[in-house]
Amino acid sequence: MTILLFGVTKDIVGSSTLSVPTASATGRKIPKTVKELKEFLGETYPELNKLSSLAVAVNNSYAQDDESIDAYDEIALIPPVSGG
Repeated sequence: MTILLFGVTKDIVGSSTLSVPTASATGRKIPKTVKELKEFLGETYPELNKLSSLAVAVNNSYAQDDESIDAYDEIALIPPVSGG
């Protein structure tokens, strides 16, 4: 599963994209919902937990925590946006 990163999320991860395994070669639970994905990423990149908010888009639409995700979805992390 490939995740597109923007703003500060890109800075935290150090890349504009991130691949999340879709098979459990490491023994870690594979994310099946947006909430599980946020938890998985927060464990891997603890700095993400410090953001005041973190929206997730699935297939070009903002997604709620209970929305299912799979390897074929287009996923993007959208950090808080500062106005100006």
